[in-house]
Amino acid sequence: MYLFLKRFFDFTLALIAIICLSWLLIPIIIILLLTGEHLVFYLQERIGQGGNTFKVWKFVTMVKDSPNIGTGTITTRNDPRVLPFGKFLRKTKLNELPQLINILIGNMSIIGPRPLVQKGIDAYSQEAKECVFKMKPGLSGIGSVIFRDEEYFISKAKDPQKFAYEVVQPHKGNLEVWYYNHRSLWVDFLIIFLTCWVIIFPKSDLVHKVFPSLPNKDFDAEVEKFNEQFK
Repeated sequence: MYLFLKRFFDFTLALIAIICLSWLLIPIIIILLLTGEHLVFYLQERIGQGGNTFKVWKFVTMVKDSPNIGTGTITTRNDPRVLPFGKFLRKTKLNELPQLINILIGNMSIIGPRPLVQKGIDAYSQEAKECVFKMKPGLSGIGSVIFRDEEYFISKAKDPQKFAYEVVQPHKGNLEVWYYNHRSLWVDFLIIFLTCWVIIFPKSDLVHKVFPSLPNKDFDAEVEKFNEQFK
């Protein structure tokens, strides 16, 4: 019953969102066509339910072939590969909205573990992988709420890629295990609310008050500890 209701709400909310946000989506499409790379959508291969690959939809925010330039799939604060309008889209998370198409298709949900590239999945513990592969990836999720400014911490690390895969991703895996063990429609609705909340109030710690059992880490301290090895 839970899976049936979740799919019903996913499809319904995604369809309503596309219709209601058309006033915003259409101008974004026009601006992208007229600026930067003159491309609108970027389809990237990600790992989904069952460990199967699928194409995730995003608005273009970076230069062409960016995964093969600089820090690869890791984006840092003020990353030179990010296009001017792309900075706005990434900061507001509007670049993720085309994934409403993925939700209509059925290979993503409104809420679930964020779909990752293979290298990101490889950084998860075996338990986290098993949990993630049992769920559809989400447009947002508990990891998106906790790491609403992931680029900030990664940019402070002496080795951004190593920090991302050895420190950030394992903790994301722990968060997804928590979500798997607590998933329900009520939890999903709370995460939808918190996703909107942290966009407006990015420094808020409301998520840990709403979900006190969440795994927690002080990432400012984690960055300092990580950087010690480079002294």
